[in-house]
Amino acid sequence: MSIAPLREEPKNTSEQTSQLLYGEFFSVLKREKSWSRVHITSDGYEGWLNNKHFQLIDQKTYDQLLKTQKSYASELVDFIWKNDDILFPTPIGSLVSSAKILGHRFEGKENEKDQEKSNLVRNALHYLNSPYLWGGKSPFGIDCSGLVQCVYQLHGVQLPRDAHQQATHGQTLGFIDESEPGDLAFFDDKEGKIVHVGIIMPDYHIIHAFGQVRIDRLDQSGVFNKDLNTHTHKLRVIKKVV
Repeated sequence: MSIAPLREEPKNTSEQTSQLLYGEFFSVLKREKSWSRVHITSDGYEGWLNNKHFQLIDQKTYDQLLKTQKSYASELVDFIWKNDDILFPTPIGSLVSSAKILGHRFEGKENEKDQEKSNLVRNALHYLNSPYLWGGKSPFGIDCSGLVQCVYQLHGVQLPRDAHQQATHGQTLGFIDESEPGDLAFFDDKEGKIVHVGIIMPDYHIIHAFGQVRIDRLDQSGVFNKDLNTHTHKLRVIKKVV
């Protein structure tokens, strides 16, 4: 599958908590007739996958995938091949380093190694105007922490899945003036829980997923939405991860 939904409970009507893109691998914790509870190797996230949405592999293949240097599709959409037939389109962020081990072929563009920090913003712009989707991780639907996780993966940095987990990483900055493009801004709710995250851009702007992936102004109070003419998110902390 190019995109497989990870769900809170083992049923199709359950909340989607995340997604797995092509090439991602995991351990099966519990297997039922139609669903399996899985532990995602890259970020430790757990949830339920429909058994029709993944391929079981043996321990040897899993170990090969684990040892292979990771590379990700860096074009908005590309293709995975098997022999001379296209299997399916793959979105940006797919773990295409798995293809050869799985008997597939990927001929598209992969993420660059040793990128400049400013490329975090360039990678984020691939997702601009993508619709907001709770648990999403692709340009066809993505949430705020999914955007950050995918963009940082393209940069070679693995972050956890949820915003409050991501906020435990990196160095805390005291002021926006201390930040650089590519740093992360986190926002909390009335109870003080971190519920939103975005990627800082040049000239006091931020790219984040709110209704869609969009660019707004950032100040010491939070995100100022020019369309709504109001602040929509209250700034909690700024973090430098790379």
